[in-house]
Amino acid sequence: MRQLRICLSFIFFAQLFAALACSSSSTDAQGASGAAPGGTASVAGAATSGTAGSSGTAGSGGGTGPLGGGAAAAGASAAGATSVGGSGAGGAASSSAGTGGGSAGQAGQAGMGGTGGAASTLDKFSFFITSMKAMQRLSGSDMGFGGDLRYGTNSGLTGADKICTEIAETSMPGAGAKQWHALLSTVAGPVHARDRIGKGPWYDRLGRLVANNLTDLFQDRPATAASAIKQDLPNEDGVPNHRPDPAAPEDDNHHILTGSDTAGMLYTAEPRATCSDWTSSSTNNATTGDGVGRPRIGFSWTAQGRTNWISGQTEGGCGAGITGIGMENGGSNPSNPIVGSGGGYGGIYCFAMTP
Repeated sequence: MRQLRICLSFIFFAQLFAALACSSSSTDAQGASGAAPGGTASVAGAATSGTAGSSGTAGSGGGTGPLGGGAAAAGASAAGATSVGGSGAGGAASSSAGTGGGSAGQAGQAGMGGTGGAASTLDKFSFFITSMKAMQRLSGSDMGFGGDLRYGTNSGLTGADKICTEIAETSMPGAGAKQWHALLSTVAGPVHARDRIGKGPWYDRLGRLVANNLTDLFQDRPATAASAIKQDLPNEDGVPNHRPDPAAPEDDNHHILTGSDTAGMLYTAEPRATCSDWTSSSTNNATTGDGVGRPRIGFSWTAQGRTNWISGQTEGGCGAGITGIGMENGGSNPSNPIVGSGGGYGGIYCFAMTP
């Protein structure tokens, strides 16, 4: 009997010790993240831009609790989320201490985003000059559109906006979904070019700044433009338009249609400066009677003291035509009543309303 009582006592204390040990281990497992079991709370880093960031390393496990319990679970790996451009933030393991718990797992390392690939540039792409090759392609003519920009629509402005949209999409798939407007003024309304293009900022095809806002934009040259493009504004490929083909000679192609003054308002100092509001390619450049006048142009690049990119001089006329390939013409020529008589092809400036 005495041996039986000793045996029963041993079993009782063994069960009691086992129960206490299990309670201690359970308490310690709460440690890394407060009430959450095992401290597994580590949030994924969210990339502000670019391609998906690389995964962060796992956090280290929690320490041993005072009653000898198991280690807290390791912090979860952090992964930068997919977005556009920039760097993704790393996952952060919770550091809240649980009752009697071990230390929290270390935060996952920061996931690094992309370096500004196509997605980032698409997000910014919001300005270009229509290149000669694009205007020839859409017009179906080597002479371009001239002053008639309706392009199958019922108005010059609507057609010009369509031209901008199609060229933007061809240059960068997806860009056509933006709301593109041509920087053109019209007598009807009147419509002022500066009121058609949003508030900025605007960037070229390669993501370079053209201007932060309207004040910066409507200067002799865009005040805050990147130095590589300030004096020679770029076409839809991001190429400064003075030499659209780097393998060919420079072109005298800087006359860009605007119908506007230096502030981006309708040009009224001379009559009929909008080719009948961009609906006519007539070569009758008279400013009275049935004449359609001579369009106002700006200079996409500077030459011989001609610098204003919006309003520099009045062209020879509204007829379709191209001059200036590989040469410097030195001004418009009323005896040659086309949109490019002084060096150009009837290009236009295009802006996305929302960069």
